[in-house]
Amino acid sequence: MLKPLHLLTLKAAVRSGSFAIAARDLGYTASAVSQQISALEKETGLVLFEREAHGIRPTAAAHRLGELGDRVLAALGDLDQHVRELATGVTGRLRLGSFPTAGVRLVPPALSAFAESHPRAQIQLEEGEPEELVAALGDGDLDVALVYEYGLSPRPWPDGLTHHRLLTEDLVLLRARDSGLSAQLPHLSRARWITSREGTDGARSTVRLCAAAGFEAAVAFRSNNYDVVRELVSAGLGVAVVPALGHAPKDSIEATRLTQRSAHRTVLALHRSENSNPLLTPLLASLRRAVPVDEPFLHPHGRD
Repeated sequence: MLKPLHLLTLKAAVRSGSFAIAARDLGYTASAVSQQISALEKETGLVLFEREAHGIRPTAAAHRLGELGDRVLAALGDLDQHVRELATGVTGRLRLGSFPTAGVRLVPPALSAFAESHPRAQIQLEEGEPEELVAALGDGDLDVALVYEYGLSPRPWPDGLTHHRLLTEDLVLLRARDSGLSAQLPHLSRARWITSREGTDGARSTVRLCAAAGFEAAVAFRSNNYDVVRELVSAGLGVAVVPALGHAPKDSIEATRLTQRSAHRTVLALHRSENSNPLLTPLLASLRRAVPVDEPFLHPHGRD
């Protein structure tokens, strides 16, 4: 296989008509240039220069090989540029996974800012619950995963993952404004409850909060869609505890921050510790900047 270095040397020798001048232009010795040209002639089976007493004369084959070599060198130059752009994050691809609530509140502003600063980079977005996203990280199908952890339902994250805390959400008690129900959990033992799907961390957290208040929650409705949960509360069909990202102010709903210990949810960005994707750092910065500030019930971490 022809070596790009030999093609560069051929180009310089054809242009200058002298091994000595080519050597000076390339920073080699004349002997090194002569050896490279000889190696190229041996590799191709072509006579590239006529050696004369007072110099060299490029053959027609040398001119033609030089023209063909220019195309190869130009393609290699393009490849080198692409490699530099990949290495510096100008181009490339990053795969982000997010749970649905963060997908609504955090991901759109983060990706908008990221696209503005990295217009030639590609971002792929997948949605799932934390256990699904962590599995995809481990399989190498994601670069970054947005996940959550309830204070009353901590998660054991696998080894080999780096954690970045983005924000802490208060847990918020929702009840219909005209319900007359108390904002104190111990006084809601007879209320109907609305939670996320059975077995989810949100549902477990609500059950544990109620148990700590001295009663077993009577769950009437379940939905993993916080829009549905809020509408059920607004219709007077029950009360609910939701994380702050799942709350949207509404005139028909009263929202009260729970003050019980561990009544919070933490949102984190996870990635494999050995992940060297140059787009990782700027995306994490965009995610931090996307966390709302001065918003009730939300507490940003490490915003830059």
